[in-house]
Amino acid sequence: MHRRQEHLHWRRARENHQNHRERPLINKNANDINIFEKLKNRKFIGTLAGIAAAVCYGTNPLGALKLYATGMQTNSVLFYRFGLAWVIIAIVMLFRKENFKVTRQEFRVLTGLGLLFIVSSLTLYLSFHYMAAGVASTILFTYPVMTAVIMSLFFHERVTLATLLSLLLSGVGVVLLYWSDNGEALSTIGVLLVLASALSYALYIILMNKGNLQMSSIKINFYVLLYCALGMVVYSLVAGLPLTLPRGAVSWFYVGWLALVPGIFALVLMVYAAKYVGSTATAILGALEPLTAVLIGLLVFNEPFTAYLAIGIVLILAAVMIIAVAQQKKQTDTLT
Repeated sequence: MHRRQEHLHWRRARENHQNHRERPLINKNANDINIFEKLKNRKFIGTLAGIAAAVCYGTNPLGALKLYATGMQTNSVLFYRFGLAWVIIAIVMLFRKENFKVTRQEFRVLTGLGLLFIVSSLTLYLSFHYMAAGVASTILFTYPVMTAVIMSLFFHERVTLATLLSLLLSGVGVVLLYWSDNGEALSTIGVLLVLASALSYALYIILMNKGNLQMSSIKINFYVLLYCALGMVVYSLVAGLPLTLPRGAVSWFYVGWLALVPGIFALVLMVYAAKYVGSTATAILGALEPLTAVLIGLLVFNEPFTAYLAIGIVLILAAVMIIAVAQQKKQTDTLT
């Protein structure tokens, strides 16, 4: 009897010991599943954020053209867009108790960013007077290719086959957009304005990358938007243009739309997209930006959609995707 009890005691001890050893394995597997699910959720959220950001950016023509139709000029549209967005971001910074101070070096970089963004926004919005907004937004999307070319020419990055191919594709795409199906050309002034917008935005991205600003994106945009609002005041004085108030509630709605949707919302969503799915996926998802602008022009403003426009869009988007994938491969090779 005593032996039987002793045998049962040792048997239970072995079972408890076995259960104790297996339990961490079960927990580990559960933790692995939880981590995997979290990563899947982050990628899903990042993808949605990237799509939403591109669509938000693509709504620039919606607000701009609606305000132009009320008689507002470009300087007034941009002043109220930048001014309202700046006020909102200032309130957010105060709520978050962020420090507004900057160093001299940061001040110089922020000044450069502000000036470049003024030029990019002003030339883009002016181009809407000379061509269909969908075409202008598509040509603007050549900025990633311009960024790669500038980095190769002036920052000693190796000129790759991907860079040359993307440059060729985007160039052919712009030429196709320049000529319509019936042989009539777009406004040369309009095309030059959009190319200037794309170039200045490419320089903006490079300066942002090389400026080494150690501050939040909210703080950066607080100063950039401040420069832009003040820049519109200076531009208005130099050009002799009045700053006119939006007329009525509908006009104020579209001013708010420009400040929030292609401004603040797109900025915040882009940060989440880049954080959760990476810059390559974000750049590819950004292809929805010109497509959104084309759809708005087609459905809301009855802008023409031609075969040349379709082919030009495809070529420019292909050029951007080639650059994005090549950059991702370069980063992967560097890490390995």
